Amino acid sequence: MPLPNHHPLQTPFVCRYQFPDPMAADPDGEGLIALGGDLAADTLVCAYRQGMFPWFNEGEPIAWWSPDPRCIIYPSDFCVSKTLKRRIKNAGWTFSLNLAFAEVIAACADTRAYAQASASATWISPAMIEAYTALHAEQVAYSVEIWDDDELIGGLYGLKLGQAFFGESMFHRVTDASKAAFFVLMQLCAHSQFAWVDCQLPNPHLLRLGASIVPRAEFLAGLAQQLSLPSIDWSSICGQKLPLNQLLNEDFMTYYLSPTALQLRKPR
Repeated sequence: MPLPNHHPLQTPFVCRYQFPDPMAADPDGEGLIALGGDLAADTLVCAYRQGMFPWFNEGEPIAWWSPDPRCIIYPSDFCVSKTLKRRIKNAGWTFSLNLAFAEVIAACADTRAYAQASASATWISPAMIEAYTALHAEQVAYSVEIWDDDELIGGLYGLKLGQAFFGESMFHRVTDASKAAFFVLMQLCAHSQFAWVDCQLPNPHLLRLGASIVPRAEFLAGLAQQLSLPSIDWSSICGQKLPLNQLLNEDFMTYYLSPTALQLRKPR
């Protein structure tokens, strides 16, 4: 099996702040590490590299969290139910990567469209949308879209650094569409040799999909290892709609992440 393409390192982000070590700042494991700072791209990248993420309500100080324990999912543990597999096979849906980032994050911010429709969904404020859109422009934030013809029916977004992916939020407008987006992400990460995907906080939905709960110390050690590995180039699959049911064929994603596919997608 050919190895996936390695992607050149993203913009070298330099943070103006010095975040505390999560283990030293929060020995009791309550999760809150720091308050303040900003949502500039370099600040966000620095925080994620140290195992932290912003989580706060609009109008409150920016709060940086590193929960203990941490929720992650190993791509090989993702549970594709028989119902979901039938849906993927027969629905006629397509998927895309980075084709509609703005629409996806806006839908995730809309509590009416949010998959779990919980109070915590309101944390995706206009400032957060602006910040993650800036990371998208830097090829750090990615979106997965699920389409029924030209209708966006589900999706998710998150960050890719090294060989770590940090899931942020997902939504659906049709039953199983967010699960289908998660299936796409799991296929991408499995074929890119990512050890796991960060899901931040556990909830029953994620646990049913196969997520695990690990101690923060174990997560941080694994994160350091994943960040030291070269990023995988996903550009050969970005910006186009592809048949979702083709992902049930193991060779499909292998081809699209291959050097051959990347060369064919380059502008001539």
